Amino acid sequence: MATSMLPKHLSDNGALVERHWQELNSRRRLYSWLGFAVLMLALSGSLWFANDSNAGKFFDRLPHFFDFVGDLAPRDGLEIFRAMFDLPSPYDDGSFKYNYPEGRLYLTESFYIPEYVHKMLETVNIAIFSTVIGTFFGFIFCFLAARNLMPNPWIRGFVRRLMEILRAFPEVVIAGFFLAILSLGPIPAIAAVSIHTIGALGKLFFEVVENADMKPDEGLRAAGGNWIERVWFGMVPQVLPNFASYFLLRLEINVRASTIIGAVGGGGIGELLRLSIGQGHQAKTLAIVILLFATIFAVDQFSAWLRRRLVGDQAFQLAQ
Repeated sequence: MATSMLPKHLSDNGALVERHWQELNSRRRLYSWLGFAVLMLALSGSLWFANDSNAGKFFDRLPHFFDFVGDLAPRDGLEIFRAMFDLPSPYDDGSFKYNYPEGRLYLTESFYIPEYVHKMLETVNIAIFSTVIGTFFGFIFCFLAARNLMPNPWIRGFVRRLMEILRAFPEVVIAGFFLAILSLGPIPAIAAVSIHTIGALGKLFFEVVENADMKPDEGLRAAGGNWIERVWFGMVPQVLPNFASYFLLRLEINVRASTIIGAVGGGGIGELLRLSIGQGHQAKTLAIVILLFATIFAVDQFSAWLRRRLVGDQAFQLAQ
């Protein structure tokens, strides 16, 4: 950078700092443009590969990408409401498309739970149970994997590699393995989501532990506290609010993961969504999509409320 381009009023040290900053800024711009060029090159190659793999039909079909939106329009807006709550349809022609009461779960002779509500509850239960299991083991493993609490490199390395293996594969891949062994149902889904959650939360947890203040640990060590006492009294009170936040975040993720696994035979609402899309049942598909959105929104709002209760309102207020 030419010296003439620097402000005239700067001292020698100030000019040196300004010159260094301008050099870094120029380098950042160069790297940004190079990164953008590489990204566009990769995107172009991906589009070319997609078009070649589809016998040249990929670009031809792009204008029809949103045709399915029009295909999902029901005959009557109230059909979505009827499909969601298993109410009889005036268009019932004897087919499964309009036979909404078929899936009712009767608790008594007159009181029933709508099929989609029941299946959505099953999906949420899979997510909650899996998140609790994953949090329990992730909580235990994180202290064994943290560098500032576990000086033994063999134990620390083994636990870290174990958690890497547990989160290496997506939940749907793990579920396919368990479905082949345990057959269809929610049990393989719980196992798959729990395994991935252990690896994911364990990593997030031990990173929180490694960034914690070690002064309480030093005080407990000086007072003669053993390793468990140092962890429980010196570390857990510090990291618990962050652990709760990650738990709630993972719960939201697991609701979506449980839905996807349900589409491949893991139980819950996912299987019904796959069937309704494949069979062209417009009202049923939209009812499930709306129910999914409402559930995710409710889980998100509940998570925000619970986190505020755990952390305290002062953490959400702007500093004065």
